[in-house]
Amino acid sequence: MTQGLVLHRDWVCAKNCGSSARTYDSALPHHPCKAMAGLMVPLILAGTKAKVEAQPRQDYVGKEVVQRDAEGRVWMSTLVTRDEGQDCSVYAPTALGKRE
Repeated sequence: MTQGLVLHRDWVCAKNCGSSARTYDSALPHHPCKAMAGLMVPLILAGTKAKVEAQPRQDYVGKEVVQRDAEGRVWMSTLVTRDEGQDCSVYAPTALGKRE
């Protein structure tokens, strides 16, 4: 009996918060990062050097439901910078409405 080749990718947190994952598909895993006050940020491939930065929201927050960290700060996105390029995760606000 022959076993098939199982391909996987190992992922780690760029901020070294201790989170990691293993995937068997092309999905990019995210995690609530302890080092970034609970923001959902992407993991990076193990062995990759990268920098993760949170971009603050700079416009008015009305009645929208926005992404806040554990300290209550409002964030627009996170930017992952690697030697090969950048990835951006955007925290889109949710608008509220009423039905009459």
